[in-house]
Amino acid sequence: MINDSFRRGAREGFIHFLPLSIGLIPWALVTGVAMRSAGFSVPEAMGMNVIVFAGTAQLGTLPLIMIGAPMWLILLTSLALNLRFVIFSAAIAPAFEGVSLWRRILSGYLLTDGVFAACSPRMLASDNKDWRLGYYLAPSLWSWGLWQVLALVGVLGASALPTTWSLEFMASIALMVLLVPFVASRPMLAAAIAASSTAVALASLPLRLGLIAAIFAGIGAGFATERWTQSSAPPGTAR
Repeated sequence: MINDSFRRGAREGFIHFLPLSIGLIPWALVTGVAMRSAGFSVPEAMGMNVIVFAGTAQLGTLPLIMIGAPMWLILLTSLALNLRFVIFSAAIAPAFEGVSLWRRILSGYLLTDGVFAACSPRMLASDNKDWRLGYYLAPSLWSWGLWQVLALVGVLGASALPTTWSLEFMASIALMVLLVPFVASRPMLAAAIAASSTAVALASLPLRLGLIAAIFAGIGAGFATERWTQSSAPPGTAR
C-alpha cells in the first residue's frame, strides 16, 4: 500500500542508492554488446535481458550458447552463477514480513547485488514494513529500468563501439567495488579467496567448468569457515 511511510522509504532508498548505480553503466553496456556479439537479434537480446535480468548469468551462459553446449550445462551454469541470490534472499527475508505474496515475488525478481549490499542493513533495522518496502522497491525499479535502457544501448550500438574500449575491464571493476563490503567477515573473505583461487587454477577447463567449480568452492569455504568460527568462539561470545 502506497502511503507516507512507503513514499518516505522510497525517497530515502533512491537517494541512498543513486550514486552506486553508476556501476551499472559499463556492466549493462557490456551485456548488451555481448548478446549481439553472440548472434542474438534485438528482440532476442532484450527478451533475455528482461526474463533473466542477471548480468553475470547472461554473460556466463552466452559462450555456452554460442558453441551449442547442451541445455543441461547452460542451465547448471546459470543456476550456479545465481546461487548467491538464494543466500541474499534468505538474509533479507525478515525485512519482508507482512508483505503480500505478489510483492515478495516482484521483489525477488528485482533483487540485485547492489541493492542488497546498499539497502539490506537499514531495511533489517527498521520496524516499519511500508517504509522497508519503499526503501527496497525504489532503487530496485530504478536499477531494472536503467539496466534495460543501457543494455538496449549496448545492443543497438554494438557494431559502432570501438574495439579499443575496455568495457569488460570497467564492468569487472564495477563488480569488485560492489564486492568489497561483502568481504568484511571471515566467512566471506574465505569464500572470496577460495573462489578466486579455484577460478584461476581451473581457467583452462572447457565450457567454463572452472567457473562452476569456483562457485561451489567459494560456497563450501564460506560455510566451513562460518562453522569453524562458531565452534571456536567461547560460550556466550557474540559472533
